[in-house]
Amino acid sequence: MEAADTGMRILVDADACPVKEEIKKVAGKTGVPVIMVSSYDHVLREEEGVRVVRVDRGKESADLYIANHLRAGDLVITQDYGLAALVLAKRAYALSERGIVYDSENIEFLLDRRHISAKVRRGGGKTKGPKKFTAEDRATFVEKCLKLLYELQEKL
Repeated sequence: MEAADTGMRILVDADACPVKEEIKKVAGKTGVPVIMVSSYDHVLREEEGVRVVRVDRGKESADLYIANHLRAGDLVITQDYGLAALVLAKRAYALSERGIVYDSENIEFLLDRRHISAKVRRGGGKTKGPKKFTAEDRATFVEKCLKLLYELQEKL
């Protein structure tokens, strides 16, 4: 499918992203080009409609690249709440790998929860990690991503 000339792109925080293949399929259906941003430690290959950008191994390197290169109206796929907040501040859209649409209603709560958990861990306490990623999570992501992309394309 030929890429739609919408100007919108999907930028992916790809290092630990479990839905890279699903993103490619969704992008193919909607014609939105994809930019996968990953450290040199991960092997990703370019395909039609998918560009790969490699960054250094620094903890925040992929996030910084995305924050510095995204445009208003882009969609960013990330599990990082801090990056999601930056994306929203730049009038772009952010979606988690589990299909959660980050917005002004939920981002402060998510950032606060992350901060509290970090304080607990620094104090020697333990916090729960993320639930195991399931086939249902994968299906939810595809459904929410397609819905969001179609809605965004209608606005253009």
